[in-house]
Amino acid sequence: MKKKLLSLVLASTMIAGLLVGCGSSQQASSDASSDASTDAATTSTASSGDVIKVGIINNDPNESGYRTANDKSMKEMFTAENGYEASFAYSLKNDEQITAAQKFIQDGVDYLLLSAADTAGWDSVLKDAQDAGIRVILFDRTIDADPSLYEASIVSDMAKEGETAVEWLKGQGLSEYNIIHIQGVMGSAAQKGRSGALTDAVASEGWNLVTEQTAEWNAEKAQQIVQSVIDSGESFNVIYAENDDMAKGAVAALDKANISHGVGKDVIVMGYDCNKWALEELLAGNWNYDGQCNPFQASYIDDIIKKLEAGETISEKTIIMDEKGFDATTITQEDVDTYGI
Repeated sequence: MKKKLLSLVLASTMIAGLLVGCGSSQQASSDASSDASTDAATTSTASSGDVIKVGIINNDPNESGYRTANDKSMKEMFTAENGYEASFAYSLKNDEQITAAQKFIQDGVDYLLLSAADTAGWDSVLKDAQDAGIRVILFDRTIDADPSLYEASIVSDMAKEGETAVEWLKGQGLSEYNIIHIQGVMGSAAQKGRSGALTDAVASEGWNLVTEQTAEWNAEKAQQIVQSVIDSGESFNVIYAENDDMAKGAVAALDKANISHGVGKDVIVMGYDCNKWALEELLAGNWNYDGQCNPFQASYIDDIIKKLEAGETISEKTIIMDEKGFDATTITQEDVDTYGI
């Protein structure tokens, strides 16, 4: 059911500060990163056509370079010029995101766009959205919910990302694997997919997991984890970090201890997201591997909304973004320029 009456009644409504603001730095503190905020952009169009009202729930833009690029692309797409009235809410906590979703439902949005902090716990609020005639589109991350509760899902295959990285690691043919595993926010689709493949390989290949801890996507926490292992004197030769920022933090600890890393060096460094600066580290031979996570889902969402507004049926419920893995020994400057975010 298309929600137009409620949208017209509430077209001028703005979302004020729902919860506390986000951190301001690229590597915000854990408290600042996990707090939620809302950024309302009430817009109008010059034409007499209907404005499409969207509520966009995302993770903290300061979480990583990936998230900054993702948020930027969403804000560039969902503008007055493109026929949208968009409001934004941010949090790394599932309960705060659910509260934001409830607020958007009350405000009568036409579409709820969601990048969930956690895969679980969404059935009830998405059922409320459906009952209110609000269409839900997932982006970036999957959730564990009945597919009938959302129109489409534009996501990365996080499990495949993990499998690609682990297959690359197997191919290095090390005499022994002593791995520091630095995880992202626990329960997120990215963490589950990237951790799952390594967990399976540790069990099947007999690799040694020196430590496995979450740094919640944060560079400083990752540095502390690696520093603790260095201080313990335990041997390691692989750092498997689930995003680029955490890999950078890990490398800072290695550099402080004068431990060599990268191509032909003592420690293999692996990251994810393909920030341009991270791919430059590969090109310089300072890191070994980086897995791509494509942040640009906004155009796909816009296309789906246009089809739904035209009364068309969405043929593909799930759209998987095309992604690559990059090896320091084969990466080129063209790769850096093309795929770096």
